[in-house]
Amino acid sequence: MWPRDLPAREPPVLACLDSQAQLEPPRGALARARHRLVVERRAGCLQAALGRSPALTSSAVPDVLAPGLRVVFCGINPGFVSAAAGAHFANSRNDFWRLLHDAGFTPRLVAPEEQFEVLKFGIGLTNAAARTTRGSGDLRRSDFLETAERLSALAGELRPGWLAFVGKEAYRGTYRERPELGEQTRRLGETRLFVLPSTSPANAAVPYAQRLRWFRELRESIG
Repeated sequence: MWPRDLPAREPPVLACLDSQAQLEPPRGALARARHRLVVERRAGCLQAALGRSPALTSSAVPDVLAPGLRVVFCGINPGFVSAAAGAHFANSRNDFWRLLHDAGFTPRLVAPEEQFEVLKFGIGLTNAAARTTRGSGDLRRSDFLETAERLSALAGELRPGWLAFVGKEAYRGTYRERPELGEQTRRLGETRLFVLPSTSPANAAVPYAQRLRWFRELRESIG
């Protein structure tokens, strides 16, 4: 069963969320436009603040997790727009949410500010690194020091069927090795690992259809 076959439920959320960081879901086109302006302004303020004080010890974007999920998508780290919105893949030029829907993971296009809704569809969200940066190229090796251990604990405690890294750099930073796209030989207990192309605007040179093919392959592998 996938999205349309799943009963509506409210699974437990294991991560706390700063209420000031999470914006209320906008309703209507005008509200969404205003919401986007607020997010972009917050991103600009955050960028300026980090320029003065680059150390950010905790993630500005909450994990979206629950036990027994079908797949947990693991991004690289929060960018400025996502950090300002307190939501995963919040940049309007990031194709993650559209790929998720087009590949059949969700029955409708989910907006970043609705991120906790994906729990109903057996989907979770996390990041490999917590620190907010302009791009993944600004990350340091130290940003991933505890990632492998944390993801192993996540797999052991929550037992998701799959852990899907959104971008090779998320996997590479975690395990210090260059992966190929697709399913990996490494497993975390019973949790299988999969590497997807990055959905970031920085990866726009890779055609949408090619990235969608990998999302669909994951969807079909999960069954």
